[in-house]
Amino acid sequence: MASKEYPPTAISAEQTPEEVKNIDVAKEYMRISYSPTENKGAESVRHLCTSDSWFYSPSTFPGCTTPMDYADSHATVMASVNDLHIVRFDQAWAKDGHVLLRYTAEGSHSGKPYKGIEKSDPPKQARWWAAAIFEIEDGKVKSFTKDWDQKIMQIQLGWAPVKESKDPRWNRDMLANPEQALKAKE
Repeated sequence: MASKEYPPTAISAEQTPEEVKNIDVAKEYMRISYSPTENKGAESVRHLCTSDSWFYSPSTFPGCTTPMDYADSHATVMASVNDLHIVRFDQAWAKDGHVLLRYTAEGSHSGKPYKGIEKSDPPKQARWWAAAIFEIEDGKVKSFTKDWDQKIMQIQLGWAPVKESKDPRWNRDMLANPEQALKAKE
């Protein structure tokens, strides 16, 4: 695979060469999917996926059933968050044909309106975390399952209404600053 710039990652020295290649395939898929310039939708990642690949994340990407559908949906979000990027892969490991990438991403609503919500001046910024679980088969993405707390991002960008509450799970200030929320007690 061609040398690409990836965010920093700590990869276990105990990964086999094949597992490292699988991590590289998953990271390349994510690099393209998170690139506001390279992700033009499904065709941007099709070459990295098997013909029968599937995607699963029903609560955050309803209607997306393939990794190509995810790239399409993500391209729409990036039109609004046009500086969206992966800050780092917090964890990356593989076992046989499975890869886990736990990552930190950030961006600001500095692009097009999102579902009728205009950007603010200055643009609102967000930082969030997610996990991507891939199955790699013969050097291609066979499956992709995403786990993401999209509420954090949507609240930080002003895309989701929140009523005030002392409960850290629903407190506007806590949700806008998740690091502070980690220190709060229920």
